Amino acid sequence: MKFKDVTFEDSLFEECYFEDVTSSETFFKECTFISTVFYNTDLYEHKFIDCKLVNTTFLDQKEGCHLDFEQDNDFLIYLVSFLGSLSVLPGNIISALLMDKVGRIKMIGGSMLISAVCCFFLFFGNSESAMIGWQCLFCSTSIAAWNALDVITVELYPTHKRATAFGILNGLCKVGAILGNSIFASFVGITKVIPILLASSALVAGGLLALRLPETRDQVLM
Repeated sequence: MKFKDVTFEDSLFEECYFEDVTSSETFFKECTFISTVFYNTDLYEHKFIDCKLVNTTFLDQKEGCHLDFEQDNDFLIYLVSFLGSLSVLPGNIISALLMDKVGRIKMIGGSMLISAVCCFFLFFGNSESAMIGWQCLFCSTSIAAWNALDVITVELYPTHKRATAFGILNGLCKVGAILGNSIFASFVGITKVIPILLASSALVAGGLLALRLPETRDQVLM
């Protein structure tokens, strides 16, 4: 059963059984539930406003990432995309100013470790604004690592191998992106713990491994 844009006001539910319910913009206001069972639903606590629950049971509630804003979903998708793109601007400016002062290696390692922290805190995001805020912070910090990677890839290889190395590394990045999206899609409907932990762990591992790369800040291109 699916509820969309439904509001129950001052209603009485007695000895009812809600099973396998998926809802969007659905709320119960000043309702009374008596001897009612909710089984495998996404009717969470915040959807019951000033309601009385008498001998009411919630069993096996749906887990994972369930969006509750289908009505404005199209607008929200573009808004999140716009804010994410806008948030990389300060990261680009800061990385450009500090690239030669801090060095490529520290820039990559520091950016990836900070990004891992931002990604981990997505686990504690319980609202749309919190999730969007952490995403923007993640985009702003992670872009510095990508900029430093582009620079060090050019400086690390001699001219006759540079284009080939750049192409191979970019191809590996695309493969990683495909695997990441596939893993995320497999688990996001079940639990958000696994995708977040995998992403955070990958960022931490990448940041620590990056510290073992040779510094190319003062290196003359060959």
